[in-house]
Amino acid sequence: MTFQELNIIPPILEGLKKANYSQPTPIQEQSIPAVLAGRDLLGCAQTGTGKTAAFSVPIIQLLSEGSQARQGNSVHKKAKSTRAIRSLILSPTRELAIQISDNIKVYSRYTDIRSTAIVGGVSQRVQERALQQGADIVIATPGRLMDLVNQKQIDLSMVEILVLDEADRMLDMGFIHDVKRIIAKMPNKKQTLFFSATMPPEIVKMVQTLLVNPVKVEITPVSSTVDRIQQSVYLLEKGKKQSMLNLILQDQTIASALVFTRTKRGADRVTRDLAKVNVTAQAIHGNKSQNERQRALNNFKSGVTRVLVATDIAARGIDVEELTHVINFNLPNIPETYVHRIGRTGRAGKSGMAISFCEQDELAFLKDIEKVIKKSIPVVKDHPYPMNNMPVFAQMHPTKQTSKTPGGKSGSHRSAADRPGKSKTNPARKPKSEWFTKRDKAASGGKSAERHASGSRSARSELSHAKGGPTSGATRKAEHSKTNSRSSVQGQQRRAKTHSNQAN
Repeated sequence: MTFQELNIIPPILEGLKKANYSQPTPIQEQSIPAVLAGRDLLGCAQTGTGKTAAFSVPIIQLLSEGSQARQGNSVHKKAKSTRAIRSLILSPTRELAIQISDNIKVYSRYTDIRSTAIVGGVSQRVQERALQQGADIVIATPGRLMDLVNQKQIDLSMVEILVLDEADRMLDMGFIHDVKRIIAKMPNKKQTLFFSATMPPEIVKMVQTLLVNPVKVEITPVSSTVDRIQQSVYLLEKGKKQSMLNLILQDQTIASALVFTRTKRGADRVTRDLAKVNVTAQAIHGNKSQNERQRALNNFKSGVTRVLVATDIAARGIDVEELTHVINFNLPNIPETYVHRIGRTGRAGKSGMAISFCEQDELAFLKDIEKVIKKSIPVVKDHPYPMNNMPVFAQMHPTKQTSKTPGGKSGSHRSAADRPGKSKTNPARKPKSEWFTKRDKAASGGKSAERHASGSRSARSELSHAKGGPTSGATRKAEHSKTNSRSSVQGQQRRAKTHSNQAN
């Protein structure tokens, strides 16, 4: 199928031709007709499948046709002159919003549609001027958009088409409340498009409340990995990840590498350590200003920087051509994030390589990832920093070779000491009538013996007192009388001394 067969208007076809788009991808092929028909859409597709064009192309066409229909209509002359916002595209990250904006400008270059990006981290004044000049399509992150809405700089009352791109990521980043407040500023009657790489239960709930009889487009199974990406994992001794990374990057055939870390501080540390071994690297994370992030991304795309070190803020929506390697310096604790990370390579039908570093405390993450992708990641064993005291899970990893006996049973050649012990069966359960019988008798017998022993000790004590032993009653009375006599003598001496002092 071609874009002409999807009934795309000639100005947009020309823009697609300039962007070297020849044939629509499966998600574009299924989504564009549904959006052009005015239907709500729920799109679930793996990253790198062309979701941006799947919703951008039909939106440009619908708005362009709407603009032509409004020409000559006096009711909408004011709206035409001010270019009210008729489509809003919400994105979780600044980089993704800017990328969508750039793509839309390419697709709509031969139409009269205007678009602008509203993101944080840069001066607000430039964005205010762009809004004053008029924009048909606004691509925004929720935070900056809410700021402008609260400042009365943006009017969303005329939005006709709403797009939530990477909706699951917006939920993960805590934007759900901002998204709900933004939606409340729009008309109730509008076309809503959901595009997401995964479909967690929260997304399903939002779909049920916001979408009306949506068309569902699901191209690939949820959380499936790209088969053409060659994956591998290094099981490393603790504290040796940087050394392993330096060693891998000595291979000059690695033209570009995107390295993912768990924290912002970790990204900065990896960048500094790479600079020490003369590897050009820049970091991109939330603490960087938008200009710094965009500069680092542009340097990486142009080849000025060989390595881009990023947190998961860049795990989605960053389309870098000719990216050969993705390296997981830290394994993510969310398995789906691994899928999105490695999806940065192997795009547009090209091959790629994904390398992961795993320390002992990350083995559980590795196990969860393999469950989600439903395949075992090959372990690289020939390296100078093997993991010490490898736990049972790593030792029994499916990629490890095991010898077999001629009979075909694995592990039968092991010695008796190495074989696991046989598990013992639980004893048979006693009937309730016997639960307390013997135990109660034994307990009552023990208590009787204890009472008997206590009585014997009491009898012996009384007998000792009766015989006039060292603790007999007569002895205690004699000692008591002596104490009283000493106390009376001391009292008489104190009274005499006091009387003498008064006399003096």
